[in-house]
Amino acid sequence: MSLALQVATLFLLAIPIACVAWTVTHEEVLREPREFCVRRSQDCRSWWQRKFFYLFTCEYCFSHYVTVIFLFITRFQLLYEDWRGYLVGGFALVWVANQYMSLYNRLRLDIKSERLETTIKEKVAEKVKKEGVE
Repeated sequence: MSLALQVATLFLLAIPIACVAWTVTHEEVLREPREFCVRRSQDCRSWWQRKFFYLFTCEYCFSHYVTVIFLFITRFQLLYEDWRGYLVGGFALVWVANQYMSLYNRLRLDIKSERLETTIKEKVAEKVKKEGVE
């Protein structure tokens, strides 16, 4: 596989990795299992149980495990055609997927901030309108 195709595959394959990691660790559809994992990550007696449950609450941690699954399914290798290609490709996929998740999180914060500003402006306008009428 040419280097250009490897890089294109890297950026494309990181999209579903980011999607799965974000959905499991943030979205409402999996809130109950995530809350269970949060409780278990704080309450378990052994450190390895706490770490196991924590990985389902952290998008960065979880993206490593999702990446391993995607590497197994796709056999993606980066730069090398042996075990080193899986290692380099795996860490590159994690990094790119986490960049995507950071961008997505920033976009969501910007949208939420704009909605809040709009709501505040609407309430101020209503208040001014009521005070002007009375």
